[in-house]
Amino acid sequence: MDNQNLIDMANRIGDFFDSMPDREEALDGIADHIRRFWEPRMRRALLSTLDEPDANGVEMSGIVTEALVKHRDGLTPAALSTAV
Repeated sequence: MDNQNLIDMANRIGDFFDSMPDREEALDGIADHIRRFWEPRMRRALLSTLDEPDANGVEMSGIVTEALVKHRDGLTPAALSTAV
């Protein structure tokens, strides 16, 4: 998964919601969009960039970082069940 592309896409989503006057609504909107429209692999990869000290020079916008941190539990895909 190309983390640079994921961060770029997340930043574009953040740019859209950043114009909202209600910051909490914007944060919720970013998280909701990512949860609803991004597949689990994409969400896992994007969330993993929060734990990396350097994302290869690609900077995540502040509003996206804030939304991901606030909604991390709800954005983290459930573990795949291996039980048969």
